[in-house]
Amino acid sequence: MKPLSILLILGCIGLHHATAQVNYSEDIAPIIYNNCTSCHRPGEIAPFSLTNYNEVAAWGTMLKYVTEIKYMPPWKPDRNYSTFVGEKGLTEQEIKLIAEWVDAGTPQGDPNLEPPLPNFPTGSQLGTPDLVLEMSEDYFIEGNNQDDYRVFVLPTGLAEDKEIAAIEFRPGNTRAVHHALLAYETDGLAAARDAQSATYGYESFGDFGVPVQGTFTGYTPGIQSVFFPEGIGTTLPKGSDLLVQVHYAPLATNETDRSKVNIFYKKGNDSISREVERLPATPFDLDGGFLSFNIAPNTVRTFHGTKELTEDISLMSVYPHMHYLGKKWDLYALTPSGDTINIVRINDWDFNWQGAYTFDRMKKIPSGSVIHVWGTYDNTSNNPFNPNNPPARVRWGESTTDEMYLVGMTYVPYRNGDENIVMGQGTTTHIEDVFNSTESRIYLPFPNPANDYVVMSYYLDKPQTINIEILDSKGALVKSIVKEQRFTTGNHKLEFEVNELPAGLYTLSLNNTSLKLTRPLVITK
Repeated sequence: MKPLSILLILGCIGLHHATAQVNYSEDIAPIIYNNCTSCHRPGEIAPFSLTNYNEVAAWGTMLKYVTEIKYMPPWKPDRNYSTFVGEKGLTEQEIKLIAEWVDAGTPQGDPNLEPPLPNFPTGSQLGTPDLVLEMSEDYFIEGNNQDDYRVFVLPTGLAEDKEIAAIEFRPGNTRAVHHALLAYETDGLAAARDAQSATYGYESFGDFGVPVQGTFTGYTPGIQSVFFPEGIGTTLPKGSDLLVQVHYAPLATNETDRSKVNIFYKKGNDSISREVERLPATPFDLDGGFLSFNIAPNTVRTFHGTKELTEDISLMSVYPHMHYLGKKWDLYALTPSGDTINIVRINDWDFNWQGAYTFDRMKKIPSGSVIHVWGTYDNTSNNPFNPNNPPARVRWGESTTDEMYLVGMTYVPYRNGDENIVMGQGTTTHIEDVFNSTESRIYLPFPNPANDYVVMSYYLDKPQTINIEILDSKGALVKSIVKEQRFTTGNHKLEFEVNELPAGLYTLSLNNTSLKLTRPLVITK
């Protein structure tokens, strides 16, 4: 009986280990601190903090949901196509752990086993800046539920040229600032335009409203600021003005903002031997030329452009940009030997999550290669973000109702060994698990809770006619959003107002005769 007793004991031990309850301290805290807390902490872009057990547990149900549908952490480039600094995304195992933890009631476990919170720099991702340029006054953002694009001129006051190692935009009001673009100019044109404006800064959508001599990587929520590698950088000329174009998102309440820019100089023996250069792709590079950029109403159109290289380059970053009709980007290089070098692929463009992406290692693209740039646009009524209702003909332009086909790439002339230079000081990640919808589903309504408007995303596995409705707690119809309208296969987005509904718990329903999908929706006042 002794061997049997030992086997039983060992079996019980093994069973206990296999069924050990997932807990925050050992299982969840490492996931949250490594993937979420950089944005979800005081002073950063996220609307709430995830820095300790109590904060994370309070949002447990929401965390389970947004991670299961891959809505958070947000990352638009296809991770199976190319790899960038600061990629966001969880493995399937991490997503399962979060779900198990929430289903188990968010147990804390032993606090002594919890890893320490990372040491995040205050007021910067990179450390102490050499120069801080701040807006000279608060900018008033009217709560009128409209986009506001504003350019602010920040004089550098530099008495000599400065070699730049990194530049970092810091939003003053994370609720209001949606994204920002950075450039500099030396002719005083922006300052002159600012002086003519009745209010601080001047309005400009899409660009800076004046010719610029150079640009820097801009800001989007959660973007990872990085230092240029040793010997590589850019020069900020003496007497230059830094231009910051800020997009303030639509808000229902009045807000103010005073953002700043941190600038880091090259130090010690690290001086610039290769200046960062820019390689733009614009409608002038299209197969049919600039005037071919013309999107007829009720059409989905793809444009193709090329850039041929006359020297070996090391590609460092890419920044694709389009407006609300944008659907997809696909960039790659074909070498003279017939090889394909992936640059970036975005399968579901979202204007609200655009960004500049720095490769984890520089990409060598040999002379004679041709960079192919494909951009797809949806100018139909099926595109819920189409600014024209009904759809209208759209051409190149800077206003909300216009469109853009624009890609900014940075590079330096190639040197042996560039392929081995790690960018971003070890912050690179590469997530193999990529979410692909195979069944119709509704993603997380956002914001949720909501008090003004809701953005709903959903996927259809085949073309079909659907209804989208809001039901009350008893299942009664309170608002019809879409009635008997046909949509194509794929992902769709829809924005609608809910401010006329009283506070309470509702159900968002997508349905037809053979399909019924629901998600909870909370409305507050």
